[in-house]
This record gives sequence, C-alpha cells and structure tokens, in this order.
Amino acid sequence: MVKMMRVFVLNLLCLMLVGVNGSFAGETIVIKGSTTVLPVAQAAAEAYMRDHSDVNISLSGGGSGNGIKALIDKSTDIADTSRFIKSKEVGQAHEKGVYPVPHRIAIDAIVPIVHPQNPVSDLTIEQLSLIYQGKIKNWKEVGGRDLQIVVVSRDTSSGTYEVWEKKILHKAKVTPKAQMQASNGAVVQTVSKNKYAVGYIGLGYLNKSVKALKVNGIEATVATALSGTYPVARPLFMFTNGWPEGTVSDFINFVVGPEGQEIVKKEVYVPLY
Repeated sequence: MVKMMRVFVLNLLCLMLVGVNGSFAGETIVIKGSTTVLPVAQAAAEAYMRDHSDVNISLSGGGSGNGIKALIDKSTDIADTSRFIKSKEVGQAHEKGVYPVPHRIAIDAIVPIVHPQNPVSDLTIEQLSLIYQGKIKNWKEVGGRDLQIVVVSRDTSSGTYEVWEKKILHKAKVTPKAQMQASNGAVVQTVSKNKYAVGYIGLGYLNKSVKALKVNGIEATVATALSGTYPVARPLFMFTNGWPEGTVSDFINFVVGPEGQEIVKKEVYVPLY
C-alpha cells in the first residue's frame, strides 16, 4: 500500500512538472519561405515576442517556393512569399487537405543593381530582358564601358525570380551562363565584388555596396512602388492553412496593423497604407 502511494505521488509530481514546463515553454509559430519577406518577418517577430514573452517564433528563408511547399507539407504555420501561389500548388495543397489563404503584408520593388563603379544608371525593360537572355553581352551596348556583362540571377525557387521572369523576361529563358544565387543577400555580395555584374534584389536589401539602376527612367522608391509608376513592383504575402486562429492570427494582425506597417517602412519596403 505504501509503495503504491509513493508511485501515485511520484506520478502526480511528474504531471505537475510537465504542466509547469508547458506553461514556460509557451507557443511556437514556425515561419518559412521568401528571403525578401524575411527582414520584415524577423523584425516583426522580435517586436511581437517582446510583448508576448510566452510566444516563440522560429524563422527561416529558402525562397517562396520552399515556403509554399512547407505549408503544403504542414511543416510551417506561415509561408512567406514574394509572389502569389500557383494554381498547381493550390491543387497539391488541396490533395493534402491544406487550404492556402493569402495575407498581403507589404509591397516591394525589385531593383536591378550593378557595381558602384559602373557608369550605367538607367536601363529599359527591353534592355534588361536582352541582357538576362544573353543577347546583350557587353556594357558598351547600353552606354557603359567595353566590358563583358556578368549576369547574376536568383534561383528558380525564388518568388523574386518568378516576378522578374514575368515582368522583365516575359517568360523567356535566362541565359545558361547566369550565376544563380539563393538569396537577395547573396546577389548583393556577388555584384558588390564584380565590376562586370548585374543583378536584382528586393528594395529592402539595397545598400551602399551596390548601385541601383532606374528602370525606364524611373527610380525604385517607396513612393513610385506605391503609386504603381515603378514598373517592377509586387505585393508580398504571408500564407496560412485556412483562416488563421489564435496566436498565428494575432501575429498576422500585428504585421498588417499600425506597428507592423511601421516595421515594413523601417525595413525600406512599402506599407499597405
């Protein structure tokens, strides 16, 4: 009898400890996807966790396609994307009982960049298209020095790549000689170290190590992206499986609310309002 009582007390203590540990562990939100959206998601997550000490937010990049794939596989709560979901992906999601819901969180401009010493400052959409197809091969053909152009592109899992493909290449193929990079940061690093290179990045990744080019004579800014005058702008999304509930819903409401949109602005993206 005494032995049974000891076992009961021990089990009770274990249950109490599990409850205590669970209350300290709190809730975890998993976010995966676009490296373009990542700076906004990261800054928003840090701000949200400061006010919600019981919530942990796990973040990783990898590209919009990988974010959508993780949503379909149910390995993420939120998929960050810099493009809209494809009909093929919707079909794959439905097969697994997943119903993707988009939440627009910001607007972005995709900016062509070159090395700071490159004298070229403006390219047309047609010139960019021909450069990325490998049909314009020398900078002198677009008003620059007599130097071979090194094309730097995002990889095909990137939402940024897909928007660039649609708006600049009009579905034409990128030259096989292009150096494919896995993130905006990698494109910046590659172009900053190569006087011959041209690349493209989200507006929020622009820094002094590279030079932004105008497109059709229009500079990429918050104002031109919001007004629609800059020709290579696109919305940014967070996707959830169905309409979000609980903490996930609260976090997305935070991102699209006044404080979250100030973070969007601070990260040099375009707020929704």
